[in-house]
Amino acid sequence: MTQKLLITKAAQLITMAGHSGQPARKEAMSQLEVIENGALYMEDGVVVEAGSTEEIHDKYQNSVNPDQHIDASGKVVTPGLIDPHTHLVHAGTRENEYAMRLKGKTYMEIMESGGGIHATTRATQAASHEDLYEQSRKRLDQFLLHGVTTVEAKSGYGLTLEHELKQLEVAQQLAESHPMDLVSTFMGAHAIPMDEKANPEPFVDRVINEMIPEVAKKNLATFNDVFCERGVFTPEQSRRILEAGKEHGLTPKIHADEIEPYGGAELAASVGAISADHLLKASEQGIKEMAEAGVVGVLLPGTAFFLMAEFAQARKMIDAGVAVALSTDANPGSSPTISLPFIMNLGCLKMGMTPEEVLTATTINAAHAIGCADESGSLEKGKKADVTIFNVPNYLTLSYQYGMNHVDTVIKAGKPLVVGGQLQ
Repeated sequence: MTQKLLITKAAQLITMAGHSGQPARKEAMSQLEVIENGALYMEDGVVVEAGSTEEIHDKYQNSVNPDQHIDASGKVVTPGLIDPHTHLVHAGTRENEYAMRLKGKTYMEIMESGGGIHATTRATQAASHEDLYEQSRKRLDQFLLHGVTTVEAKSGYGLTLEHELKQLEVAQQLAESHPMDLVSTFMGAHAIPMDEKANPEPFVDRVINEMIPEVAKKNLATFNDVFCERGVFTPEQSRRILEAGKEHGLTPKIHADEIEPYGGAELAASVGAISADHLLKASEQGIKEMAEAGVVGVLLPGTAFFLMAEFAQARKMIDAGVAVALSTDANPGSSPTISLPFIMNLGCLKMGMTPEEVLTATTINAAHAIGCADESGSLEKGKKADVTIFNVPNYLTLSYQYGMNHVDTVIKAGKPLVVGGQLQ
């Protein structure tokens, strides 16, 4: 039996159409297709047609039963939101470090003393597969309640082959069992183990020669990421790790220029990374090279907000031609949030982005940052029927009212999973 769903009478239907082939850049990030009194018809999990209620309702009203028809009067309909940078699979929390930072400790000071990533690594290594799965499943449910239908999930809290594989296997199980789409990234190069700080080269070699080949052999990841930062992995080490991943079919990503300018943006352009993430301290030359190479800049304002740091220069990047996406960076240490709508608020209030740009950055550009724009990120014929309905009268309200969850309905592959703000 054909699965059908019809949405009509939306105050605004925002399709994000026209950028499936290439991400939106410069002025195009602010050019939304907004259909007033909009409607959307879906069959078997894919979009059939979007348009005005008058034309879509008349064309398809006889194709659906009353329970296959959603009245979106007074609401805004968008593509399902996409979060392209999360550390979804982990164990434990780090609220003690939050208190330490409030007393003046820096993120890197905490990490170098054995906290930070190392604290979460210890908790994740100690957790069973089942415990990791259950904790991560609950986080995925929360993403869904906040309008997200696709997430990227990184490893990186294992730091040994056994535990990196465990994280990725949990992510794989979630991808198979949870209705949301989940894209996996291997990030064995997230930190150098504490007992190898003085001589990191053997660990770099293990990432390259042991971890990457095994991850690729088991087909557990699409991307390969590295934390290129002083005190973590040097640009030279990062290049070797990313090039090794490419040899095994893993597309490069990079945590770049978060704490200080370190050549991460330039490296992203040089190795052909699909995205460079963080970029709080990216140089003008790095931004220019990213724009020329077509590297998506994934900005994480929740991290700057939580660490009380300077925000990335989104306005400069957009004006330079970088396709910008936004993400929560959901993780227990530097951005313990799953609210992508709040990240949209921060994009406007702290990084100078427009309401139109943050919508682009959390839909079609976010899809490009994780290689799924051919099927997600916009409401166009033949693409996945991933839809979020917000209980607001216009899209400006989404970035105007902050700290509020306006999600009413979330539809994944044509099936309503959240209705009236509640999981079904």
